[in-house]
Amino acid sequence: MVSSFHRDDLITLARAHRRRKLLSPVGRDFSSNDYLAFAGSQSLRDAAVEAIDRGVAVGSGGSRLLRGNTAEHEALEAQAARFFHSESALFVGSGFAANSLIFATLPQPGDLIVYDTLIHASAHEGMKLSRAPCSSFTHNDVGAAADAIDRWRAAGGKGTPWIAVETLYSMDGDCAPIEDFAALADQVDAILLVDEAHAAGVYGPGGRGLAADFLGRENVVSMVTCGKAFGCEGALILGPAVFRDFLLNRGRSFIFSTAPSPLIASVVRASLGIVARAEDRRERLRALVVEAGRAFERFGFAPSGTQIQPIVIGDEARTMRIAETLQGCGFDVRGIRPPTVPPGTARLRMSITLNSGESDIREFAAALARLL
Repeated sequence: MVSSFHRDDLITLARAHRRRKLLSPVGRDFSSNDYLAFAGSQSLRDAAVEAIDRGVAVGSGGSRLLRGNTAEHEALEAQAARFFHSESALFVGSGFAANSLIFATLPQPGDLIVYDTLIHASAHEGMKLSRAPCSSFTHNDVGAAADAIDRWRAAGGKGTPWIAVETLYSMDGDCAPIEDFAALADQVDAILLVDEAHAAGVYGPGGRGLAADFLGRENVVSMVTCGKAFGCEGALILGPAVFRDFLLNRGRSFIFSTAPSPLIASVVRASLGIVARAEDRRERLRALVVEAGRAFERFGFAPSGTQIQPIVIGDEARTMRIAETLQGCGFDVRGIRPPTVPPGTARLRMSITLNSGESDIREFAAALARLL
């Protein structure tokens, strides 16, 4: 029997204009994370067909610790470790699953997690399961992170600090001062947890991300999603081999989850090589980012400098009306409201991908200008 609570909660959400619904992708792409336009590419289709022709299974049939561990998983992890210059790699089903696993498992009761206030929701879910205390710091403020660790030490904290940041933030499109956070981790004997979800594939040598220079260190763990610039699905946890071994021994969501599809693991492995050679696509994306910056700066919106361009409107209802109108004009852009973003900062999250071109950006900007 359905309880009244669920119906009443949905009614409350609808009255506040916050009830979510699923929308099909229609119109020109300004909302996906398929930054390099690989998700529907022939190259990844060919990789999937080749794997099927080799007899690679669609399903794994069990958890990695039972019968679900296949040669495709192990080949992907070996190649990913080489590609990202990491000692080890662990493949899991999604970026959400990866962050939840990391935060719930690696920090221990005597440790401290300090995290950027704008870090992904998946990290927050992992921290809810963590046995370590957590403390937030002001967005991109290295000094505030250092102060939080100093206060913890002064109060008797003796364990390991874990500093959690994204390299490219998913709603503001700005980048972390990753060199400064890495230096802080060295200074205070901390471990740096780096979320490269929106940067890997697009930035760094060969698309290895904004933290590429720091992978391979004993005090850096990185999370890379495979469902954005790499065009597939799943996620990779990169870092010291001892952490990988600890996760597969103590990480409950890893131990008790069915392994990701061997077929997808094979396609992700192909994607790593394809993305590494895709400098032409990265150059084209950079050109589109510049074009978008020029287009929106004319209307008073500061360019983010990345492929994620927020257009902050503020009022929630107005934001959603504008988004729906733009969708009706053939532009697939989505409105983002609290609690996903802070109150008073409802926005259009414009995602720049190679699925749309310069003329699409100019037409989108013109349509938005008319609405504003």
